[in-house]
Amino acid sequence: MENLLIFMAIAFDYHLHSPMYFFLMNLSVLDLGSISVIVPKSMANSVMDTRSISYAGCVAQVFFFVFLVGADFSLLTVMAYDRYVAICQPLHYERMMNIRACVKMAAGAWISGILYSVLHTGNTFALTFCGGNMVDQFFCEIPQLLKLACSDTYLSEVGVLVFSVCLLLGCFVFIIVSYVKIFKSVLRIPSEQGRHKALSTCLPHLTVVSLFVCTGIFVYLKPTSSSPSALDLVVAVLYSVLPPILNPIIYSMRNKEMKAALRRLTGCR
Repeated sequence: MENLLIFMAIAFDYHLHSPMYFFLMNLSVLDLGSISVIVPKSMANSVMDTRSISYAGCVAQVFFFVFLVGADFSLLTVMAYDRYVAICQPLHYERMMNIRACVKMAAGAWISGILYSVLHTGNTFALTFCGGNMVDQFFCEIPQLLKLACSDTYLSEVGVLVFSVCLLLGCFVFIIVSYVKIFKSVLRIPSEQGRHKALSTCLPHLTVVSLFVCTGIFVYLKPTSSSPSALDLVVAVLYSVLPPILNPIIYSMRNKEMKAALRRLTGCR
């Protein structure tokens, strides 16, 4: 509901028709999709007291979740570039971040997520599974699926995971470099009010990126165990469910324009 409200507020309120909110609207759609791919099935299993998912359902869950999470991080990288141009090159902002450029960058984020997911899903389910059919997680998660693969076939997916980590680190480095330049520009702003206003547009994005990266790094770089543990479940919830829930709260909590738009949308005063 949080993500849906933000999407509707930005779509129907002309005050928010700017590049920053256009990217935020896309982020809300991706967050809404990623949490909808895994949570409803888990809730249905809980209500019906079952623990099953079909093979096709597992493939679909992996494909859509990896696609949406990959596109999510690509979009966060694009949003860092948007903040860099807005603060470091304000005179060129309208030219560099015009409608066509924004649509191309958003489309690039979605397409990169699709390609990333095709690579992972195809490579994962091309493996030979000889470790049973019990996935020790509340959704079909690639690290847990690899535990079921035969030892002589899962190395190719490990190579893809290493490539993915390098790719994500490249995006993360781009974000860090962008923010280093942003903070340097902010420190040169003479007025304290101007510095505060510039930082207020960056802090929500920086918080979301930190949450996304920290939870993702923790789940993929923590030591793997052969037996299931409560920590695996907690970590999976942290990186798969928590960011989509917190992102809209983080972006709307201190954003006066967003809060005003939400009040207009819901009719609250």
